[in-house]
Amino acid sequence: MSTAVATEPPRTNAPLTPHKLTFGHLLRGEWIKFWSVRSTIWTLAIFLLATVGLVVLISLAFVNAPSPEEGGPPDASDALGPLSFAVTLGQLALAVLGALTITSEYTTGMIRSSLTAAPKRLPVLWSKAIVLVVAVLGASLVAVAAGTGLQWLFFDSQGLSVDFSDPDMIRPLVGTAVYLATIALFSYALGALMRHSAAAIATVLGLLLVAPILFSSIPWKPLTLMAPFLPGLAGQQLTQTDAQLEMSASFSDVGADLSAWEGYGVLVLWVVVVLGVAAVLLKKRDA
Repeated sequence: MSTAVATEPPRTNAPLTPHKLTFGHLLRGEWIKFWSVRSTIWTLAIFLLATVGLVVLISLAFVNAPSPEEGGPPDASDALGPLSFAVTLGQLALAVLGALTITSEYTTGMIRSSLTAAPKRLPVLWSKAIVLVVAVLGASLVAVAAGTGLQWLFFDSQGLSVDFSDPDMIRPLVGTAVYLATIALFSYALGALMRHSAAAIATVLGLLLVAPILFSSIPWKPLTLMAPFLPGLAGQQLTQTDAQLEMSASFSDVGADLSAWEGYGVLVLWVVVVLGVAAVLLKKRDA
């Protein structure tokens, strides 16, 4: 007598569908990674407090200083002066943030994981840049709005009429935020090129602070001619009113009087060149 043995039907494994990593996924991942780093929060907080705080302090000194001619409060023709000074110092924090956005991953080795997930490499570079620009632009707009809002209150309390909604003021105010975001991107490009935090930060701070002083103090004509094309000096043209640009041009003997958008174009050219070289090297060099 024979017994029937039940046989199981052969198992068929469903084909695995590979998960495609899109650029949107990269952006979302970089956004989460950007805000999960504690230094990001601290750096942006320092930038906001320093920028708004300096605008407040300088505005208070401005409205309380007696005019030498009239003995009363000073004229408000240079209403953007407090913001311009605050931006000169506040941009340093954003330059540090821009460099650390990419160099910190080389320090920790996390960049290898990012490049393994995106073998084409360049989408990683672009996604980090977009996240940085969006975050810094938002923080800069907040700083400009808060600083000028408080400044208007101080000026109005002294009877100084300043209309920050005037079209002649809107362009330099928005331009200030755009300039700061571009400086952060320029620092990011240097970080991607050098892959070393200290080297990138030292280079960008040297170009923003040291080089303009050296180029203007050394009595050598080629340096004087090159000074207006330094990234910081050129880009800051966008933060000036038309009246300020005309006044600067009248006192300048360099011969390169850049308009607001010409100066910003020079800064963008710096970013494109440095970031382009960094992109080429990212494809060729090991992480």
